[in-house]
Amino acid sequence: MNVEVMPRLVIRHSIVPILFVLLNFSCAAQKSFAPYHEDTSIHRPTFVIAKDTTRAIPETEPLQAVVTKPTRNVNAKVDAILDSIDRFNLTKRFVDGFTIQIYSGQKREDAMNTKQKIIEDTPELIANLQYIQPKFRVTVGHYFTKLEAQTDLSRLKRYFTAAILVPEKILIK
Repeated sequence: MNVEVMPRLVIRHSIVPILFVLLNFSCAAQKSFAPYHEDTSIHRPTFVIAKDTTRAIPETEPLQAVVTKPTRNVNAKVDAILDSIDRFNLTKRFVDGFTIQIYSGQKREDAMNTKQKIIEDTPELIANLQYIQPKFRVTVGHYFTKLEAQTDLSRLKRYFTAAILVPEKILIK
């Protein structure tokens, strides 16, 4: 080896472990047995309490209706768009919703027994038996949101462990 390279290698090999040890000990957590406390109440905003400026109306004065004129009127174009949206909504027959499926299978007897059991256990819920080839399906309820269906679903899970929430189109009456 070259004599000039040797001192640089020794310095390089001795500095790296020293730096590693210093870095390791400098990152160590400080051990303190006193609990940390800092008062930040001086940084809280202060508010001035406003005086009540409302005037109490004596009962002898009759109340008068105040008529205000609208400042922002709906123009004809916006009115036409709102009318078209209203006509479209009147033509909609179905809306997206949810139902609880408590049985899905190929045996008609099991589907009928499930429907009979739901009528006995929860008479306030109406069971619906459907046959969509090749399966029978027993569903309960029509819900617009998952949140509405969640209470009945949790109650039905006690009797029917296979009960699930399924999306379905709900007929608008």
